[in-house]
Amino acid sequence: MTDATPENRRPLKTRGAAWARGLAAAMARAGISPDAISAGSVVFAVLGLVLFIAAGFAEGLSRGAHLIGAGLCIQLRLVCNLLDGMVAVEHGKGGTSGPIWNELPDRIADALFLVGAGYCAAASGMVFAAALGWAAAVLAVLTAYVRELGRGLGLPADFSGPMAKPHRMAALTGACVVAAFEPLWGWRGEALMVGLFAIVLGAIWTVARRTRTLAGRLAAKG
Repeated sequence: MTDATPENRRPLKTRGAAWARGLAAAMARAGISPDAISAGSVVFAVLGLVLFIAAGFAEGLSRGAHLIGAGLCIQLRLVCNLLDGMVAVEHGKGGTSGPIWNELPDRIADALFLVGAGYCAAASGMVFAAALGWAAAVLAVLTAYVRELGRGLGLPADFSGPMAKPHRMAALTGACVVAAFEPLWGWRGEALMVGLFAIVLGAIWTVARRTRTLAGRLAAKG
């Protein structure tokens, strides 16, 4: 993990869930390292990218199944993000390279999912969808950059939204579910476009909010 102190860990209610505690304990007993779990998040992101692209060229039930699969990959990625920290911190399995594995796979996974969704919508006929996916990916990295910039300056991590990582992935998962059924009312790609547009707007807001908070903290610090 980057830092085990409470102010530098993302506040997650699911961390206290019985299933999460049990699974983290089982992984720790099995000798699965937090770094391997973090790498698993990228594996799910690559699979999600493949499913998104396949969905863009599929029809009917196959398209819906690919989109639901992509949404499932998003959630499994988040499970990996939850468990790697729990195994590292709660079970004391963190290594010296933990800070790298805690951050770098997240940036890769964000980009793969968001760009994949953009290309899926583009293959479905949505103009500028690919560019929107790339914009969402860049902004996702920027939100993390502002947070880590603050930490590098000796301040607590700022996990505020409205489009922090869990919010982005929730929005994209919801868009996948809606997109799986959108042919019922004559859409094809619009649901992903709406989801990506919401992520872009929310991420811009998040970057601005975190930057303003960072500036205020620096001013208060003197």
